[in-house]
Amino acid sequence: MSVDDKILSDLVANNVEFVTTVPCKQLAGVIDKIENSPDIHHVPSNKEDEGIGLCAGAYMGGKRSAIIMQNTAIGVTINTLVTLTQFYRLPLPMIISYRGELGEPVACQVEMAVHTKALLAQLHIPTYHFHKEEDVTELDAILKHTYMCNKPVAVLTDASFWKGY
Repeated sequence: MSVDDKILSDLVANNVEFVTTVPCKQLAGVIDKIENSPDIHHVPSNKEDEGIGLCAGAYMGGKRSAIIMQNTAIGVTINTLVTLTQFYRLPLPMIISYRGELGEPVACQVEMAVHTKALLAQLHIPTYHFHKEEDVTELDAILKHTYMCNKPVAVLTDASFWKGY
């Protein structure tokens, strides 16, 4: 089973019915799987904070939701994460492409990579880092943990996990 298929399978197995995504080259495969899934309502977002708002609305409407996004947007999502998701104790699994590490071809991605983990730690958001393809076996437990604790949880997926850029 591919990483993209495993992520989709775990989302469906955990009754995630609504997923929003923000485009990223690394995430293209899983976004395609979600778009074509009959079990998930997929709404593409223009911006990550907009996507978090969509996920909050879906959750308040009775749907489990998730967002798939890039780490460079963590900076613009902080206010939404704190004042919406954390304040109202909304569960939100965030599957995040972790751009800017070794091998990154886009220089501006490196600056946000330096700050991503520190920002998530400052927000007390549990963070998991997938380096290897087999790390995806943890996703099912992470999704269960997210919905059990009603908190946002970050899953950072780096270039080695996605096998490059």
